Amino acid sequence: MQSAIMLNQEQAIDFLLHVAITRPVFMWGPPGIGKSALVRRFADAVGMECVSLLGSQLAPEDLLGIPQIDGKCSRFFPPANIVRDEPFVLFLDELNASSHEIQKAFYSLILDQRIGEYSLPKGTVVIGAGNRAKDAAIVKPMPSALVNRMVHIHLRSDHRQWLAWAATEGGIHPWVLEYIQLRPDHLWSEPPKHEEPFSTPRSWHMLSDALNSFGEEASDDMLDALAYGLLSPNHAGNFKGFLKQLRHKHGLHAILKGEQHWPDAPGDRDVLYFLAQSFRAHLLKELPAEEASVRSTHHALSMRAKDMLRDLARISVEIAQSILGEDGEGRRLPAWFLVEVARDLPRLAGRGKKESA
Repeated sequence: MQSAIMLNQEQAIDFLLHVAITRPVFMWGPPGIGKSALVRRFADAVGMECVSLLGSQLAPEDLLGIPQIDGKCSRFFPPANIVRDEPFVLFLDELNASSHEIQKAFYSLILDQRIGEYSLPKGTVVIGAGNRAKDAAIVKPMPSALVNRMVHIHLRSDHRQWLAWAATEGGIHPWVLEYIQLRPDHLWSEPPKHEEPFSTPRSWHMLSDALNSFGEEASDDMLDALAYGLLSPNHAGNFKGFLKQLRHKHGLHAILKGEQHWPDAPGDRDVLYFLAQSFRAHLLKELPAEEASVRSTHHALSMRAKDMLRDLARISVEIAQSILGEDGEGRRLPAWFLVEVARDLPRLAGRGKKESA
């Protein structure tokens, strides 16, 4: 089904709040655009329970029920998942992916809110949803009688609304947020005609969950596998390049070489702390514990480290001092290096002694 009118999420919610309460509505849209989330949001707005039926997995008896003997006759008893005492939102997901027998069974449910002798509680809202034929999804033509029983709307993605939702939802990985802000056109892409991942709001959300799960430990190979396993190939390649630039934006090795500076923006304070602790670990690894083992390369690193500590202290004395103090395992930087810091950076060393007292 084609339509010249496409609604974003906010427009669709407004439409449902005014129309779905009086007539059944069917929402058309590509996979992953947020149809199910939209119905749940509507159900929360009207204060009703949302009950979902997945059309592609229904058998006739799942909807019509099973006949049982009742006295001298048999009756069809409706399935428990749609029997309620209070009105609710009945969401018929993938309605146009169900068999023709199931679609016919929906006729009276959609128009009259009745199945056999059972009627849905007064005030129940019925909403259907499905993919389009051009989406390379499993769809079956809906009979004209079924089409004519519903009001039809078509959904489109809107990056501004998605970003606003992501900001209020919380938990969306900052890499995903920053990338969509830079490339809003990559939030969604047309489903391909062959089998390969493609970008949708749902796939970006899945990527965010995976990145949060990996934390800081995700290797380049794992990041590549995630991007190419969830996004359109072109988008995955661009996201890979974005991450490479982002991850090296404040690289410790570049700071050691003098090619970059410590991040000093207030919003980068967590990055600053992470880099400082990485710097401390680097010094623990590279500087010998005994002064007798110090070589020219160690002297060069020591001099550079003191310069970096001075620069870091200008941004945050506390974070700079955390490098010189004892860590959670009781380890300190080599004593000979701490003596040099106390001699060359007395302000920093003095502050540290005062705070640790």
